[in-house]
Amino acid sequence: MSATLADPRRYFESVFKERKPESEAPPVCLYLEVTNRCNLLCETCPRTFETLEPPADMSLDLFRSIIDQVPGLKRAVLHGVGEPMLVRELPEMVKLLKDRGVYVLFNTNGTLLREKRFRDLIASGLDELRVSLDAADAKTYAEVRGRPFFDRIVRDVTRLRAYQREAGADTPRISLWLTGLKETIAQLPDFVRLAARMEVREVHLQRLVFDEAGFGLARAESSLFEATQADEQAAIAEAQALGRSLGVTLDASGATEPGLSLKRQGDTPWSGCRRPWSLMYFTAHGRALPCCIAPFSARGYENYTLGDARTQSLAEIWNGEAYRQFRAQLMSDDPPKPCRNCGLRWSL
Repeated sequence: MSATLADPRRYFESVFKERKPESEAPPVCLYLEVTNRCNLLCETCPRTFETLEPPADMSLDLFRSIIDQVPGLKRAVLHGVGEPMLVRELPEMVKLLKDRGVYVLFNTNGTLLREKRFRDLIASGLDELRVSLDAADAKTYAEVRGRPFFDRIVRDVTRLRAYQREAGADTPRISLWLTGLKETIAQLPDFVRLAARMEVREVHLQRLVFDEAGFGLARAESSLFEATQADEQAAIAEAQALGRSLGVTLDASGATEPGLSLKRQGDTPWSGCRRPWSLMYFTAHGRALPCCIAPFSARGYENYTLGDARTQSLAEIWNGEAYRQFRAQLMSDDPPKPCRNCGLRWSL
């Protein structure tokens, strides 16, 4: 099961082949924003520049209520626009899911990794820990992530890998992530070298998502999508070759390779999306959104909220009028606003 769910796109496409406005099957994946609080001010994140919802952690009661309504759940992603490791109950949340046989992962900025956290995360059964580092040196890190924590994160992730070896722990599987920006893509080879020194064996080139207005570094001018220059392509190729020689796997978000992820796939690439038929995303307040891309791709949650887990059952939301209208529009030539540029301005 774990190997399949580590490649979610292939799994979901095999399960959800037929698409209609009403979904005949319940979701098999949940994105649960366990908090919308964060201790960084990243130049690529909307929460740095606007208030999306009032600051909050998802209550344990709401968390339990949601997962209890999806008995066939296969995969859970415990992040959204906040830093999951700020949540005190995070290990308990992971364990609740693992007791149900669910594959569990989350992205972290890595600033809160301490030895006690090592023990808690390993004991919880967490399958994957994705560390968003976004730079290969301290200066660039501070410019992108808004705080001077680079050296501390490198130190603590390295210590976590050493702790895993000493404990004989194969999980969580640890990876490093770098957002693809014009400002940072030249660092990708050094980023791979850094991962090898930290004994992290996976590196991912993360898509940059931005809306029409743009903010910080989440803007058209910083995007690599359909705009890579020869030197940028050379940096990607060099990083891939380095990865092969150093035993570090390099790929891109969306279960693809970096070069492909930066090219448009057809004129209506959103039409291939299976997310509204396979997963549900809930904010820390229980608001149902179409997917994890939505908060980064369109302003105003009220414009694409599909339900509220505090006042509705998941069954009512999943095939309610808002979800059915969203799916129908996604299958048309005029997709919903959060989907309109998905695959055109950034990769699926």
